[in-house]
Amino acid sequence: MLTITRKLEFDAGHRIPDHKSQCRNLHGHRYTLEITLVGEVIQQDGNSDNGMIMDFSDVKALARQHLVDVWDHAFIAYEKDSAVLEFLHSLPGHKTVVIKSIPTVENLARTAFDILRPVYHDRYGTGLRLHKLVLHETPNCWAEITAD
Repeated sequence: MLTITRKLEFDAGHRIPDHKSQCRNLHGHRYTLEITLVGEVIQQDGNSDNGMIMDFSDVKALARQHLVDVWDHAFIAYEKDSAVLEFLHSLPGHKTVVIKSIPTVENLARTAFDILRPVYHDRYGTGLRLHKLVLHETPNCWAEITAD
């Protein structure tokens, strides 16, 4: 199996409301996102993407449009964390992303995978698909999710 991977970075805040330690407080991270795609190499003379699974600049543009620019410099909040949501909504023009699960790196990776999976799915008729997504919360801590 031949894969390609594109790495992107973004900054976001979150909190883990029931955490036993410091992560229950409002804080942020410099996240690193790795998107791994699998598919057949395009074999079409004259095509700009000839010899590629997908042009890396297109991988980046789609990831930015559908996820990275949405989450970058936002506070990612759990939909049931009413105290934080009330506070964030009191800040005029604050960028808040509300998700259905507690924003641990595991849940953020799954949410990101679910958002990006249809974006890349068979884009060129070459079987292109999102194979794996890795989300680093810190340089030493991350979650990975792979397609079934």
